Amino acid sequence: MLQKPLKIPKSLIRPVGRAIADFKMIKDGDKILLGVSGGKDSLTLFHILRHFQHHAPISFELATITIDPQVSGFEPQKLANYFEKFDTKFYFEEFPIMESAKEKMRGNSYCSYCARIKRGLMYRVVRDKGFNVLALGHHLDDLAESLMMSIFHNGRLQTMKANYVNDAGDVKIIRPLIYARERQIKDFAKNAELPIIIDNCPACFEMPTQREHFKQMLLDEEKNNTTLYKNILAAIKPII
Repeated sequence: MLQKPLKIPKSLIRPVGRAIADFKMIKDGDKILLGVSGGKDSLTLFHILRHFQHHAPISFELATITIDPQVSGFEPQKLANYFEKFDTKFYFEEFPIMESAKEKMRGNSYCSYCARIKRGLMYRVVRDKGFNVLALGHHLDDLAESLMMSIFHNGRLQTMKANYVNDAGDVKIIRPLIYARERQIKDFAKNAELPIIIDNCPACFEMPTQREHFKQMLLDEEKNNTTLYKNILAAIKPII
């Protein structure tokens, strides 16, 4: 039996709608493949995009894909059943990311290596299955953390892009959650009882990361400056 659409708070719908409009992320007739890690962010984005499928003045297709990194703690099987309840096509790819990283990674972080491998696999499915847009579930907290990491470790003002085309020029990548805060997404995921897969990122639960350090640093600073993330968003708009 198909499940009814979930009720999504306006506090999430509005920033996502603004981001899609500001950066012209979705056009009429687009075929969107959403990368679903099994975490709260991508699962929340799935339901928001379904909302816009039913209410936006344009028409677009939506399907999902999960990359199984073949590590203990990652159990993606329940995702297939979940998306079936919402009559959404689900694609599934497997790749031993951690084992590959141990053999081939040189001078890079596990997070970066993992993301690059996953992205390549998703690009392939986008091309093979006739999609033209890849949607990813990164939010404002992710962009702020990436900015700090780039400044501190690379000396560059750089973070994730809102809407761009890959180097090959055949896949558009969008991040509709860039105006949304992680705490908003966390609240929705909890209230909606989304089927979150714990330990969905091998780089995060197998290896310590700098991202967690900067996440905590920013959250601590926000206690003294309530407009911190609003200010960061204003600062990075020209580069995203």
